[in-house]
Amino acid sequence: MTFLRDKFFPVTTVLIIIVALWYLLAIFLNAPFERDQAARANTTISTDQLIANTMHQERPVLPAPHQVAEEIRKTVFDIRPTSKRSLLYHGWVTLSSTLLGFVMGSLLGVLLAVGIVHSRTLDKSLMPWIIASQTIPILAIAPMIIVVLNAVGLTGLLPKAMISTYLSFFPVAVGMVKGLRSPEIMHLDLMRTYNASASQIFWKLRWPAALPYLFTSMKIAVAISLVGAIVGELPTGAVAGLGARLLAGSYYGQTVQIWAALIAASLMAAVLVSLVGLAAHLVNRRMGARAEGARP
Repeated sequence: MTFLRDKFFPVTTVLIIIVALWYLLAIFLNAPFERDQAARANTTISTDQLIANTMHQERPVLPAPHQVAEEIRKTVFDIRPTSKRSLLYHGWVTLSSTLLGFVMGSLLGVLLAVGIVHSRTLDKSLMPWIIASQTIPILAIAPMIIVVLNAVGLTGLLPKAMISTYLSFFPVAVGMVKGLRSPEIMHLDLMRTYNASASQIFWKLRWPAALPYLFTSMKIAVAISLVGAIVGELPTGAVAGLGARLLAGSYYGQTVQIWAALIAASLMAAVLVSLVGLAAHLVNRRMGARAEGARP
């Protein structure tokens, strides 16, 4: 009952509101085309017929939710996963770049954070540059990364993963710096009183204290890594990946295909964030953390 009250009902309510607003916007945005068609044919169209027509346009301005759902069902279940028309095929291409970029970005972020925490020089010199790096629009730098890597013979998965790395290392680095510095002074003094070495202080105090910050940062990083993988597919004119589906849909005016790719990307991001959250829960339980809501 607690799960239903705290999570299921609120999420379901918000979802129903979003779908209802989506249908209303679909009617509003698609109606001008139907009125124009009726005017060209010198006929009148009733409100009921107008609403019905806006729900089934071939190339709507805004497709209705059921049209997007039907496109996803068709491209996921009715087409072989190895086919280039399959959403699973394109999703796997994007997911591969996302995971590789996420892993590299997380490792880079952790290494930078460890260096910043243990070196005042790196803290003063490197941290401002890390922050400044995120002020560059990714749409501007993505083509440059692709061109430079292609010039040195690196093509395929790695260039897109590098863009994901560029986006995902930042939240991990900032979060880990905060986490590694989270132990209180009295705890650090106690470790020094026990004559603990720098590595012992790191592994027995700083690292456990930083894990909650790490997993929170990784939730942000994995989602933004997916964005980076999709953005990396756009300037290259890629023929595979969710970014390629977006490009093809925009070229040929297939708005239903565009929205199906967008929904698929959002669902993929939700699953990835949930998996990171599950990993955080398992690690916290392994470390002896009490379950949420538990009472002493």
